Amino acid sequence: MALLGKRNPLRIRRETSSGFYLDGEELGEILLPGRYIPPGSKLGDTIEAFVYRDSEDRLVATTEMPLAMVGEFARLKVIGAARNVGAFLDWGLSKDLLLPLREQAKPVAGGDWVVAYIFIDPKTNRIVATTRLNSHFEKNPPFYKHNHPVQLLVASKTPLGWNVVVEGAYRGLLFSSNLSGPVKIGQKLQGYVRTVREDGKIDVALTPTGYRQKVTPLTDQILERLNAQGGFLGLDDKSSPEMIQKAFSTSKKAFKQALGALYKEKKITFENGGITLLR
Repeated sequence: MALLGKRNPLRIRRETSSGFYLDGEELGEILLPGRYIPPGSKLGDTIEAFVYRDSEDRLVATTEMPLAMVGEFARLKVIGAARNVGAFLDWGLSKDLLLPLREQAKPVAGGDWVVAYIFIDPKTNRIVATTRLNSHFEKNPPFYKHNHPVQLLVASKTPLGWNVVVEGAYRGLLFSSNLSGPVKIGQKLQGYVRTVREDGKIDVALTPTGYRQKVTPLTDQILERLNAQGGFLGLDDKSSPEMIQKAFSTSKKAFKQALGALYKEKKITFENGGITLLR
């Protein structure tokens, strides 16, 4: 059966002047407008299509890929608003995604970027977004060990630091004390697990704990970057924490330790405001 808000393999049942009608099984026939039909498609073929509702609440399909689907978190831009209704988000489709007023953790305005969760409103059966994220995280604590590498999506500011989405599923906290530079909402970062709490919330950091864990992988990253850039990298131990964070998602302290290790091993030298690979 075709799933609303998901990408589905759907068979072409019939052709009309408006486009192809696809077999949605229990959902019935679903129109794929002509402008989305892949060249060479014919009756009986199967097409990968995303299913949603148009402005008249009819099921329609598109071969466009949204920035996120139902059940996912994503960084989306606010492009407009309607009084007493909510805001509209650009999620990569011709029909914008509604962020209802009741689903806004705080008021938003055009031009804002938000981290939202996409779900099907049980009252209207429409695909909508919410910035009230807490009830949409996985409830069962994950089996992550200390220093386990994870992908982070920065969601919102807190007095202690930043709320983050961990691996697209779990609620995490990145403490300000573990940051060497600024971060922003919607930023994607490489992180490491510090603690998994009983309530499922995860404390994370941007570097693993322990000198060996911090320095060894980072030295490999620096060498790989040097090789990819012809043997020179325009960063050194005097570079700003912001530049280092952007390039390697790590602190200046860890970066300097890694450079020191590489220098002692006679693998790099410092020159021209950067480092050069010794061959």
